Amino acid sequence: MAKGIEIREAHFPGRAPIDSYGAGGFRFADMSHRGSILCLPSGVHGWDVSSPGEISEQSLARVFDEAGDIEVLLVGMGDEFRRVPKELQQALREQGIITDAMSTGSAVRTYNVLLAEDRAVAAALIAVEDAGKRP
Repeated sequence: MAKGIEIREAHFPGRAPIDSYGAGGFRFADMSHRGSILCLPSGVHGWDVSSPGEISEQSLARVFDEAGDIEVLLVGMGDEFRRVPKELQQALREQGIITDAMSTGSAVRTYNVLLAEDRAVAAALIAVEDAGKRP
């Protein structure tokens, strides 16, 4: 018997460049996702964070789980610039991960360049509403 519609966390297996961002989401791999995302070696995952103040070890648990495959974590802070808290930077550094915080647009562009260079990069990207870059 059919189960009907199954709601699950958004996930795209594998590494994919981000085609566009804005309007509260992202486009990648001929798909779109509304909300924030984590781009990890295992794939693109929905991320339940909507502001920089929500970023924590708990919200980055998947990053810690995949730390062995990540050298750089780009953190897209939305429209505003805020630093990753020092304690969180230190916890990531202890796992061998360097963090670099910037606006989401800058993080998307940098992620795509490093991904094209086949670098061990991951990104935690807070969705923005910038109407100029619709997903």
